[in-house]
Amino acid sequence: MLHASLTVDPAFRVADVSPRTFGSFVEHMGRCVYTGIYEPGHAFADEDGLRRDVLDLVRELGVTAVRYPGGNFVSGFRWEDSVGPVADRPTRLDLAWHSTETNAFGLHEFQRWAEKAGVESMMAVNLGTRGVAEALDLLEYCNHPGGTAWSDQRIKNGATDPFGIRMWCLGNEMDGPWQTGHKTAQEYGRIAAETARAMRMVDPKLELVACGSSSSSMPTFGAWEATVLEEAYDQVDYISCHAYYEELDGDLGSFLASGVDMDHFVESVVATADHIRAKQRKKKRINLSFDEWNVWYNTRFEAQEKPTDWAVAPRVIEDEYNVADAVVVGGLLISLLRNSDRVTAACLAQLVNVIAPIRSEAGGPSWRQTTFHPFAQAARHARGTVLRVEPVAPTYETKRFGEVSVVDAVATHDGDELTVFAINRNQSDNVELALDLRAFPGYRPVEHSVLSDPDIRATNTQDDPDRVRPYAADTGAVTDGRLTASLPPVSWNVVRLRRAG
Repeated sequence: MLHASLTVDPAFRVADVSPRTFGSFVEHMGRCVYTGIYEPGHAFADEDGLRRDVLDLVRELGVTAVRYPGGNFVSGFRWEDSVGPVADRPTRLDLAWHSTETNAFGLHEFQRWAEKAGVESMMAVNLGTRGVAEALDLLEYCNHPGGTAWSDQRIKNGATDPFGIRMWCLGNEMDGPWQTGHKTAQEYGRIAAETARAMRMVDPKLELVACGSSSSSMPTFGAWEATVLEEAYDQVDYISCHAYYEELDGDLGSFLASGVDMDHFVESVVATADHIRAKQRKKKRINLSFDEWNVWYNTRFEAQEKPTDWAVAPRVIEDEYNVADAVVVGGLLISLLRNSDRVTAACLAQLVNVIAPIRSEAGGPSWRQTTFHPFAQAARHARGTVLRVEPVAPTYETKRFGEVSVVDAVATHDGDELTVFAINRNQSDNVELALDLRAFPGYRPVEHSVLSDPDIRATNTQDDPDRVRPYAADTGAVTDGRLTASLPPVSWNVVRLRRAG
């Protein structure tokens, strides 16, 4: 048995919880859209061809905002293809994922889906093969009330009211040589600045996201952000971060500590942005949009033979997640919350089928992956103010990050509700975690939810969709301002307390 402790105090305030922390991502990639969120003819399809069973799971997941339509896909996307009568929409080759895009699902279908799902739309524009003019056309189509060519075309296509999209991504991963229309940092910084400036001429209240590095392992990491912000600091509100994690060569210890890397990523980008702020003598601060993050077994994907037949909606990176993956996702959520003073938007990538918390089959069922649960619980219970906690806990040695704490945690406080989110990274021992709650007199535990399993490789499947799910554990009572919770090996834990009376 291992022992750890932490102190929860309202004075340790980080920032308010940003609802956009619990965003997700829908890209025209694999089966995320087709047979994912959209499948006309399915027994659960509604009048718009949207799968009601998947919509129910999206609502349960607690997603607040969804980035669309990509991703690598957006760098070849001609948005005009995706509006108007479906029968008249052209079929195109998608170079990003070597597939065929029918455009049967487009901007209007996505907006109807977003409205039904209760999520905010976060739109990406193509700055790979297109530029300022096309971004302005799309903005006019989506947001202008009427009386212009593109806004009147939207009305003609069935949407009388503007879409009212506030947050826009200026391209995607333009630092990556895999990106159609890949650019140098200076080239991208210039087009991002000019596109942003022009879009603000239409609506100065837009929130605009410049592309940061697609990974902290990119050789241009840091220098890319600095150069882009040198060009575009005044015109943008956010710089993006993308990070994916996987267990490599059986190194489970490092994998479970993936949040250490995310923290470092955030700290590095914040330092770079604040350096440009000081250098240019600016008042505003640039925040971070961590608009792609997840567990992704990319080495498996890279080792697979790539498709050659330009299929429609082929199966692409449909990773099956286990208990360890879910604990890592929980750890990454802790990192995002801990950095809420600067990370004010984030998108779990993606939403359905493609490295996703939700799986579905064509003509068949949908179900929750293991990673669904920590996200849903954080989205449901992380409210009010984020409180920093500093666990005093045993450490262990990792190959990638050196010495790492066995316990990672964060807390949120909202009126009479206090929630502690914690993970145990130890692979064999329980941790008795003592919570010092003397700054919260009168609070009593109402729930200790645990996600763990004796088999950390256990997964949820179509045949056994609830094999892994959270279960209730006993926390005992608060005594002398302290509460002890037992954290099983490799586990995600949510301890909720409420003020008595």
